Amino acid sequence: MNSGEIVAVSLDTLAERVGDPAPQVYVRLFAAHPEMDALFVRDTTSAVRSEMLAMAFECLLDIGGPGAYAANLIAAERVNHEGVGVPHEVFGRFFPIVAQTCRELLGEAWTAEVDAGCADLQARIGVFTPI
Repeated sequence: MNSGEIVAVSLDTLAERVGDPAPQVYVRLFAAHPEMDALFVRDTTSAVRSEMLAMAFECLLDIGGPGAYAANLIAAERVNHEGVGVPHEVFGRFFPIVAQTCRELLGEAWTAEVDAGCADLQARIGVFTPI
């Protein structure tokens, strides 16, 4: 299996075990960057958080597959997020925070193969590491 397929399988496992991991992702994000919590004050149902995470997962799967749009979408979202007060370095930390959370939630199902696949997809986009 290629990196995209490996990550897709791990996301399926995550969905089966946890359902929506957005609450855990955002707890970790806000712990690392408490100033970001205020940007979600109007997201009273957490719909925006869940949608953002779903888009992040879709981008990972696109990069691991056809590569049709993810790189451009992430570049555009970096600019959009800067416009609402998200510094570049915080934007760049989102995907590693997602990966750390998934690793924790998957436990033993987060294998060396999954870790390598996730790292490969992150490296392909190149925006996942802090600037």
